[in-house]
Amino acid sequence: MDAIRKKNSVQFQNDHTDGKAPNQLSVSVNSSLMMGSVDTSLNFDYTSSVLLSGDDITLMYSKHEMIPLKDFSAEIRASKDIQNFLKQAVLILDLHKTGLEEIIESMLHELLGKDEPMCSFNEARNAIFTHDTVHMMSRTIQSTSVSEGGHDYDQSWICTIANLPSLERRHVAIARLKYAANLGSTSQEVKFVIIILAPVKEKGTKDGVETGRTFATIFADLDLRQGLIDARTTDEFKECLWNFTLLLAEHQANPEWKRKESCVSIHNKHGQEEQNQFRFGRGIWEDLKRRLPLYPSDFKDGIFGRRTVQKTFSATVFLYFACIMPSIAFGVLNDANTKGKLDVRKVIISQTIGGLLFSLFGGQPLIILLTTAPLALYTKVIFLICEDFDLDFSAMFAWVGLWNMFFLLLYSMFNLSFMMKWSTRSTEEIFALFIAIAFSVDAIKDVSRYFDTTYHSCDTISSSLNSSILSNGSVIDAVTVDMCSRESSLLYLLLMLGTLWIGVQLYNFTNTPFLSENKREMLADYALPVAVIFMSFIGSYVFKNVQMDSFKYNANSGMELAPFEKLPVSAVFAAAGLGFCLSLLFYMDQNITSAMVNTPSNRLKKGASFHWDLMVVALLNGFLSIFGLPWVHGALPHSPLHVKALADIEPRVDNGHVYSIVVRVRETRLSGLISHILIGLSLLMLPNPLVYIPHAVLDGLFLYVAITSLSGNQLFDRIMLLVTEQSAYPPNHYIRHVPQKQVHMFTGIQLIQLAVLCVFGFTPWPYIKMIFPVILMFLMPFRHKALPRILKKKYIEALDSDIL
Repeated sequence: MDAIRKKNSVQFQNDHTDGKAPNQLSVSVNSSLMMGSVDTSLNFDYTSSVLLSGDDITLMYSKHEMIPLKDFSAEIRASKDIQNFLKQAVLILDLHKTGLEEIIESMLHELLGKDEPMCSFNEARNAIFTHDTVHMMSRTIQSTSVSEGGHDYDQSWICTIANLPSLERRHVAIARLKYAANLGSTSQEVKFVIIILAPVKEKGTKDGVETGRTFATIFADLDLRQGLIDARTTDEFKECLWNFTLLLAEHQANPEWKRKESCVSIHNKHGQEEQNQFRFGRGIWEDLKRRLPLYPSDFKDGIFGRRTVQKTFSATVFLYFACIMPSIAFGVLNDANTKGKLDVRKVIISQTIGGLLFSLFGGQPLIILLTTAPLALYTKVIFLICEDFDLDFSAMFAWVGLWNMFFLLLYSMFNLSFMMKWSTRSTEEIFALFIAIAFSVDAIKDVSRYFDTTYHSCDTISSSLNSSILSNGSVIDAVTVDMCSRESSLLYLLLMLGTLWIGVQLYNFTNTPFLSENKREMLADYALPVAVIFMSFIGSYVFKNVQMDSFKYNANSGMELAPFEKLPVSAVFAAAGLGFCLSLLFYMDQNITSAMVNTPSNRLKKGASFHWDLMVVALLNGFLSIFGLPWVHGALPHSPLHVKALADIEPRVDNGHVYSIVVRVRETRLSGLISHILIGLSLLMLPNPLVYIPHAVLDGLFLYVAITSLSGNQLFDRIMLLVTEQSAYPPNHYIRHVPQKQVHMFTGIQLIQLAVLCVFGFTPWPYIKMIFPVILMFLMPFRHKALPRILKKKYIEALDSDIL
């Protein structure tokens, strides 16, 4: 129904040739030239003229006309047309044709039978095409999605119309193609072809255009087309078509009825929220009232439906690897930063508890909680403060976490998530790109450290060895010599880049022509697990003789009650300052993640739960703090990637540029729940076999997550425009409506903001990193107060809208 509720229209196109023959046209041109004065000094060889040579040339006349969508509740003929089609259906499923002529001819052979003895095949074929030698459909209907940025053709279906004098009645044929076909500039990914044949003398409400408008209105809906693609038999196809017809008629009969409020993101909820924006507990109550009735469907939607089990399983496997490996990596980082106070085992326990509880009690189950790089850095700051002031780290860590919980509870109770309506796409994409850079920086730092230890140390050891022998004949420590292992350095680089290459290639496999569509999608769904398992096998078995470091593991660590009594009262109140800054980081990270998951382009139907989710995260992290476990919050880019893993995607082509849109998402709790049960069971696989996953593969995963998160990030797309030839610019809305200079200026301002985040996020001085959450908060007032003074408001709205 989303396509119906947009500013959608149906585009009617009428293409035909000029009535004059080529030789007649040339005569009229020549006679007009002779009427005026001609400069005979011009030496032009008219004998080479294409027109005079008698070549077959025609002129094409095109006329585009907007026609309204059919009202199934008011126009009784609409439902009758669908009923007649279901009774006298000419329906072809999985037609193995890709050429326009082949498709039309196959459908006409099925359509014209004994019922129309007076109508010949050639007559119908000539009525559909503009000319014998120019095979272009003369009259077509397509839908267009109109927005403030322009309009885009819906290229997954096309309806062609022909009026024939020899027909006795109307005929409709629908073909679902086995493979998407390119049928023209505005029909480059066609999956459905509809042919309407109507008599010339026909009632106005039953002519070709009106019948075509009926079926075009139906096929303009994304959800319906996905259901028709999933239909396995003609009976399922017809049932899906009729059920949607009834639903559409019901919707159009009640214009006041709208999709439940749950399908509206927080960005669009200005009315009711503004009246109660700071009313105590109002936001939590509204979230619960909206989401609680949908709780049972959160489990059913992960089981029932076409290809749902397959998608849920692949998303579960993806989440397992996407969460367990960062947990190991950040566990190693926390182990080094806190001298073993927080280690790999504790991070996995924290991930299991946080993921399970949020999957069960969170409002938006598609959000994935994770301990992140900013949290690891903040933990390091707390540890350094404890060392400087001789404080107990476990007690200080717990108190900071409890203060963080306190402030987050205040934010959720007083509906401060309402302020996220000021967080626009530009702010979210700046932060998302910062997270991608953070993952890449972590991987590059690991490679640099490993090369310093095992590769560059060889030169130092060699020079030291020679000098020692020359001076007193002594030999360097054997352990020091063992550090020199250039082959392990090269293997580290091979495993990291190999994981990245295999993962990205399989992730983009849907864009290749190899195998079938379902097999390509399956390989893309399992890109990350395949890359990790394959490269781990290469590193641990094929190159088993090359020594590589594995992560440390402490079997005795686990949940321990924090020693609160060891912290002085003054330090408890000092922890409130750290807890407040940490709460700002949680507030921004959690809400930006939720906003990106619930973005309108994902077409989620059950809606957001900003206030309730923030409260659940607060209580959850308070529990983790009490037992000395690392904190977790909504993670980027894992949460948006989780949405994509559960989504059905429809490709679009616009002037040679391919992009994808989300058709539907299976909004289920099962993928998050089952994946975190598996993560909990992974504690039994410590140290073996998880220890066989090389650290290089973990860094390769970081790079994979960073690169795949760039898909759909308009900031990154506009950065690439700076090094792209202008003729290759994609024809999207901001290219059409914003001057190029303004586009690049807006991108430059975003890059400056990104650079400021990177300066405070990656600074070598830990205390300065504490300011990072405050800097992140300032992005919102800068967008709404400072940016309009630099760029025109209409350009900002076009560049910073939710349009794809």
